Amino acid sequence: MAGKFSRRALLRGTVLGSGALVLGAPVVSAQGQEKVIRCGVVTSLSGDNRFGGNLTRRGYDLWAEEINKLGGIEIAGQRYPVKMFYGDAQSRPASGADAAVRLIIQDKVDVLFGPYTSGVTLAVQPISAKYQVPMISGSAESPNVWLSKPAFNFGMIPAVDLTSDKSIKVLAENLGSKAKSVAVVGVDEPFSKETAEGFRHGVQEADLELKRFELFPANADLTPIISKLKDDNPDIVAVGGHESVFINFVNAAVSLDYRPKALIMHYGVTSAAFINQLGEKANGALGVSVWTAGLPYRDDLFGTASDYSELSFARWGTHPDYTEAGCSASGLVLQDAARRLGKAPPWDQKTRVELTKAIEETDIETFYGPVAFAKEGDHFHNNIKPVPVVVQIKDGKVVPVAPSSAAEGELQYPMPGAS
Repeated sequence: MAGKFSRRALLRGTVLGSGALVLGAPVVSAQGQEKVIRCGVVTSLSGDNRFGGNLTRRGYDLWAEEINKLGGIEIAGQRYPVKMFYGDAQSRPASGADAAVRLIIQDKVDVLFGPYTSGVTLAVQPISAKYQVPMISGSAESPNVWLSKPAFNFGMIPAVDLTSDKSIKVLAENLGSKAKSVAVVGVDEPFSKETAEGFRHGVQEADLELKRFELFPANADLTPIISKLKDDNPDIVAVGGHESVFINFVNAAVSLDYRPKALIMHYGVTSAAFINQLGEKANGALGVSVWTAGLPYRDDLFGTASDYSELSFARWGTHPDYTEAGCSASGLVLQDAARRLGKAPPWDQKTRVELTKAIEETDIETFYGPVAFAKEGDHFHNNIKPVPVVVQIKDGKVVPVAPSSAAEGELQYPMPGAS
């Protein structure tokens, strides 16, 4: 295995212009006649959500590098390289929409890989539909993305309302009579609000006492919020947000000498930025993940979940979280659909619509787990198959602790230094 990774590490791509990256076989120079598959990535490479945005890029890029080492995507016995184009959403929905238009009109991409945040995804989704360009979203988790039944967008991660509520119920079952009360707070924006609402629903389902439910602006001073939580003294504090909010929350709580018995968040706890920036203060924090390297999944490109994790570490210097994994698996969805479509690039509008239908029929097993998109209901075109896992930060490492079928360590309660 070590030999395989060392050979991969020796292979690198060539930057073409300001926004394109191609690896693998040479292509014809005339844009309209290129025998390549043109993939546009819209994500937040700058701004408040740049940490997560760059994780999505890593996930998409790692797939592109690996498939191009084989010569590209196989279609009807021939291989066609992938060429990547990038649009910076700048952590703003309007900028994401503009970037998508440029990728479609100027760069003539055949498919889009979706943004990091749900807010930007909601802004890009109508652009994808207008120009009939399929979009595979490796990160978006807001249920609002799927409520409108988007014909051209497909989501790899189950919506947060399917995961955050289950995490509270898993905790309640694990802790038993030790935990009786919960306070839920979150940022008042799509993903974070729905995460908080999912936590609240889980509290109700688990028959726990809800001591507080409060939403706050993205740039709010967290001091008064944490002071209220300190007075409430719940057994569990659940926070809906992104990694920058989680980092600020932990730092503000430490400054106020407050450490809840259990602190659970959602996405962000598993990111390298959360652990690296907080250091020992991250220990004990709980998060929700739909993928870990220890799960028994595999595919022909990446191998096992563990193989993928080691490959990503060798390439980027950090182990991947479920967002990176979901983005890399987005490429597996594309290559499977393109193979079944059986038409060589370049693809015209009619073929892109046919490709969209092929993506809709996806039913594959990957290193990330099973992938199949709902065709009806409130989670239309969302991959609802992955099962959420509760993880805890221990000595700077992400350790699955519940449910028992996925646990690799014991749940520590109260968390270190609890007030």
